[in-house]
Amino acid sequence: MDNLTIREGFLGQRMIVLPKKIKAKLKTNEIARYFYVTDLGYYPNANHHFRQRAKGAKEYIFIYCTEGEGWLQIGNEKKVKVLPNHYFIIPKNEKHSYGAHHENPWSIYWLHFNGISADTFFRRYDLNSNKVVSIPFSGQRISVFDQIFETLDGGHLDLQMEFACMTSLNFLNTFIYHDISMSINLNNHKNLIDSIKEFLNKNLDKSLSANDIANEFDYSPSYIFSVFKKSTGYSLMYFFNLKKVQKACEYINYSNLSIKEIAYKLSFQDPFYFSRLFKKYMGVSPRLYKNDL
Repeated sequence: MDNLTIREGFLGQRMIVLPKKIKAKLKTNEIARYFYVTDLGYYPNANHHFRQRAKGAKEYIFIYCTEGEGWLQIGNEKKVKVLPNHYFIIPKNEKHSYGAHHENPWSIYWLHFNGISADTFFRRYDLNSNKVVSIPFSGQRISVFDQIFETLDGGHLDLQMEFACMTSLNFLNTFIYHDISMSINLNNHKNLIDSIKEFLNKNLDKSLSANDIANEFDYSPSYIFSVFKKSTGYSLMYFFNLKKVQKACEYINYSNLSIKEIAYKLSFQDPFYFSRLFKKYMGVSPRLYKNDL
């Protein structure tokens, strides 16, 4: 018999358990049947959290700890400590138990998955792991998990379910194949390039010079410019202005801001210069672009 202890829930907890009819539908969906999610959630500061399944679960269980501590026991093996940035996958139909540390309870993201490819996917994890795996934190993973949750929370249409299941597979891929991804990034400077892109996208509301960008990463401007151009095909400032123009397109499409307000919002003090730059990238002025919507 399952044994579950959650006293009074956890402040801020989020959880989705798909109905049986939806799970049955996923098993026959031409896309989702290969890999699908049945339950998922987030338990922050999960005080008194404890789960025990004497006969295991019908699905694989993935748990990722971001804060605090917990523990895991599979079968009759010794308990394993779980710390921040540790994750593990519990095989289906196998006795197990896990829980939060009584003084420093964990915060966890979790999901149950199954499907035609689930057994093979689990073997990829089991081949290279010692049950509990340490992995660097990435805010992007959390954003992807939130996207999965919001999709499933919004409805159960076929397209929504397929998207959520494929996104869930991609989410887990960032854990299972992390070492491969990192080795590729290190070999071709993508870590640095991705960091630069992220920095630029977060500062589209600022007026940055090429030197400002180079100084942010503590490299010489010539090195930054050379590596960036070689990796992307764009000069640094061309790319930055391109992202500003693309952001302007978003504002034009999804807000009621005037062209002048958008220019100021993207740190262009001269709206006429902004319009000329917009036309250079988009082929039409912002006003004509807006009129064509």
